[in-house]
Amino acid sequence: MAPPTEQQAVIFEANGAPLKFGKIKVGKPDFDEVLINIKYSGVCHTDLHAWKGDWPIPTRKPCVGGHEGVGTVVAVGDQVKDPQIGDVVGLKWLNGACGSCEMCLLGHESNCPNATFSGYTVDGSFQQYAIGKAHHVARLPKDADQAAAAPIMCAGITVYKALKVSECLPGQWVAIPGAGGGLGHIAVQYAKAMGMRVVAIDGGDEKKKLCEKLGAETFIDFTQTKDIVAAVKKATNGGAHAALIVATSEKPYTEALQYLRPQGVMSCVALPANAFIKAEVFWTVLNCLKIKGSHVGTRADTVEAIDFFSRGLVTPIYQLKGLSELDSIYHDMEQGRIAGRIVVDCDR
Repeated sequence: MAPPTEQQAVIFEANGAPLKFGKIKVGKPDFDEVLINIKYSGVCHTDLHAWKGDWPIPTRKPCVGGHEGVGTVVAVGDQVKDPQIGDVVGLKWLNGACGSCEMCLLGHESNCPNATFSGYTVDGSFQQYAIGKAHHVARLPKDADQAAAAPIMCAGITVYKALKVSECLPGQWVAIPGAGGGLGHIAVQYAKAMGMRVVAIDGGDEKKKLCEKLGAETFIDFTQTKDIVAAVKKATNGGAHAALIVATSEKPYTEALQYLRPQGVMSCVALPANAFIKAEVFWTVLNCLKIKGSHVGTRADTVEAIDFFSRGLVTPIYQLKGLSELDSIYHDMEQGRIAGRIVVDCDR
């Protein structure tokens, strides 16, 4: 059947403007694109930043947000050989890249100067039918749990790549500030599956129970612990080998550089608005610390991250809500009330 001409979506016309749930036109894929009937989409903190417009890169306006979409290909451009109509695919944060610049040729397509980003510079997955570049949509098994797979499209790929960037080895300690959140709880699972020992840092009993259930050996509640640095050093017998920062505030970055052991690596993921990394030069040099940014993952990282999910080693914990509830979801996200991930059903 041919795709419909209209669909339901959530759109904002200006940064901070009311989110509008209603009808818009269904787009048509270009020669190198596919049209995906999106069934489920995860909701990421990046979506909140896109709506607010508080990052230095401008958002497309008007814009359909979302970048963790999963569904079925229903139309393809005239030069697309793969994927095919009927295939299950994921729409990621990285919607497309040029493929010919220095960064793309080196396998760093997320750093392509001409990259496009779903739900930010092009319309994303908070709609029933979304367009993605054929070479960049993620391939999923046809029998995949599509709602559970949605958070892997950004949260999973992002934290998996960041753990690789952290250089943390099996048996070594990784500290994860924000461990009970949308990215963090998935990072705990990838870290365990990769043989790492996890110190989870977050606030509240609900997130404590979640992190411990997922395999964190130690949970440090930042709302109850006066000295996070001392607590991490005690738990890890001298300091973490790596820190994966997915907490959406500036303070965890500063703390991590104080609790890392010599030769430690801080893998930077979260992007709190107007934040800075403050490192004391003397100890950063003396302890040979590394500060490394990690911006999502490549297509190769995507294949690897999905493999962990497909083998049951990583399973996102999520609440299923309707696309029409996105406004209240954003509000809860701002208040830090969400443990795990929210996934929206794009048909309601």
